[in-house]
Amino acid sequence: MPPPSAVPAALTGAIPPPAPDAAGGRRWRPIVTMMACLLVGVADAADPLPALGTVRDETTVSGVSSGGYMAVQYHVAHSTSVAGVGVLAAGPYDCAEGSIWRALTRCMAPRFWSPMPDAARFRQRIEEKARAGLIDRIDGLDGDRAWVFSGGRDKTVERPVVETLVALYQGLMRAQDVRLVTLAAAGHAMITVEDPEANPCGASGPPFLNRCGDLDAAGELLNFLHGPLAPPREPPASAVRSFDQRPYLGANPESAGMAEVGYLLVPPECSEGGCRVHVVFHGCRQTTAQIGSRFVDNAGYLEWAWTNRLVVLFPQVRPASGFTDGFHWIFNPRGCWDWWGYTDGRYAERAGPQVAAVHAMVQRLAEPPPTR
Repeated sequence: MPPPSAVPAALTGAIPPPAPDAAGGRRWRPIVTMMACLLVGVADAADPLPALGTVRDETTVSGVSSGGYMAVQYHVAHSTSVAGVGVLAAGPYDCAEGSIWRALTRCMAPRFWSPMPDAARFRQRIEEKARAGLIDRIDGLDGDRAWVFSGGRDKTVERPVVETLVALYQGLMRAQDVRLVTLAAAGHAMITVEDPEANPCGASGPPFLNRCGDLDAAGELLNFLHGPLAPPREPPASAVRSFDQRPYLGANPESAGMAEVGYLLVPPECSEGGCRVHVVFHGCRQTTAQIGSRFVDNAGYLEWAWTNRLVVLFPQVRPASGFTDGFHWIFNPRGCWDWWGYTDGRYAERAGPQVAAVHAMVQRLAEPPPTR
């Protein structure tokens, strides 16, 4: 990796923040947000991840921006146990192919000097990795569903990038199981009705939570992947619990680039088994280290999960810049998921540090709950 001075800020999809503005929302959780800020990175304050007897082969995943790329990577790498994916503002599987240059150019804003390859190129890459046993079989994608969103004012990850992802999925699944949702007025963000201080619809700046009328991206994608669902309901603030991520980060945990603490929602009826899991990957500059629990609380997932037997896992990356474990260099100051190779060259495969960590968390949730 080049030194920090040689890596543009655009690596993380960052652009200068807009002037402060506010949009409508239904509620705010100041106490929970304050407590999350106090507890960030304090793993001793977090409980172990519980065994809940969740359904192993019906996991779904979603994410925005770098989290959208991570959702696609996890989906393809573990296709036999993942049933569907929701993607906001991200592109095809392993778009960067381990290159910072490709990440910054064709995978965000392709131009004639760095064009986006067609979907066939990315399918070929999936097939090669599957034959090598680095990811699950390609037929594991049969019967899956994909919900994909692109904003017309998103200049960070532009429409041709998202459309290539859609074309890739349409070639791997039934056409009716792939849905592209576009909104001309939307910028680069998670679109939510839950954040009372959300940015206006067209913004593309921190905390990357935008209000676009009544568009509820989390609700729409969950209904497409799992629906039809029961109406959402606000869970109690205490329902979101922290957990210790360290047991899942491998032999060199710092080199995984993940935080010590993640977050989990468990509806009451899920404590004894039989519920499905949805994994949510935050975007750049949306970690709890940067914005407290604002993304976890207000992205829109909690309300739908609470009434529909969905356990929601919010794994966390940590902003980092420097050497870890004494020798491994990580440059990820804005807290992005690894979709270009800042951890190692396996980042998009089952053995990738972050993919493996999250999969281990999902497997832990599927273990039988303790008998009483």
